[in-house]
Amino acid sequence: MANSEYGSGLNLDAMVVPVKAATVFAAQENSLYLPGTIVPKIEVPAGSASAQVPLMGSVTATTITSEGAGGSGNPQDFETVLPSDTKKTINLSLHAARTVLRDLGGIDTADMGRIMGNAIATAVDKEITSKMVGLTEQEITSGNLDTDEIFSAVGTIRGAGENGKLFGIVSTDAYANLLSSIGSNSFAGGEFQNSAMRNGFFGNIAGVECYVSSYLNNTTLGSAVNPKMAIFSADAMRMAAQGGVNVEVARRPEAVGFDVVASMAQGAILVDATRGVLIIDQS
Repeated sequence: MANSEYGSGLNLDAMVVPVKAATVFAAQENSLYLPGTIVPKIEVPAGSASAQVPLMGSVTATTITSEGAGGSGNPQDFETVLPSDTKKTINLSLHAARTVLRDLGGIDTADMGRIMGNAIATAVDKEITSKMVGLTEQEITSGNLDTDEIFSAVGTIRGAGENGKLFGIVSTDAYANLLSSIGSNSFAGGEFQNSAMRNGFFGNIAGVECYVSSYLNNTTLGSAVNPKMAIFSADAMRMAAQGGVNVEVARRPEAVGFDVVASMAQGAILVDATRGVLIIDQS
């Protein structure tokens, strides 16, 4: 659907639908975090600029026998443990991108939506990645990121009491070294190794679901730690968002076209640094 169909400015309502659909789709497809699987998302009501994240403490189960807890003789006599009611605040930021769809620009509305959606996805992913600088640091000892470093990091996280699913974000400069390590380790043979050689997908390593991201770098983290990989559970961070991706289209006569603005109110915070490890290289 080319934008030449909207040259008269009479079909603005018809234009909004395809642009918004393409923008929302592109943002979801190109963001690691917007789907809410890796970093859980909190919905923020309209009119609010922040969200509260409760920091729930652990509760230990008591083993009760017919004689009661601890041999008390009363089956219902055991200690009540209340979780912590401490909270952290996520402040929202407004990510916005603006462009012009000119009457004679020759840009398809789907292409415009893809460009705008990518811009929002990039802003969201950088915002969340920047919070990883607070994770427990582990310095590389073997020269490059390899499977041994991942096993060590997982051991640290599990030793701190985290038993949930783990996710891994690998920097682009460490990606090749890690794939090379996978290919040279005997444990990673067979279909696992073949898949890595064919298409670069390395899936799960030591129970860590791994992804590669160009945003895990010193610039995004605002630090000189030289990050190679972040490994964490879903409880390490939280994302907050006010609705989804919003798209507005309005006629702009002075530009002989349409203003297209995509935006999203979103924020993130590191909740518990012990639930993750940031593998760094300070050599």
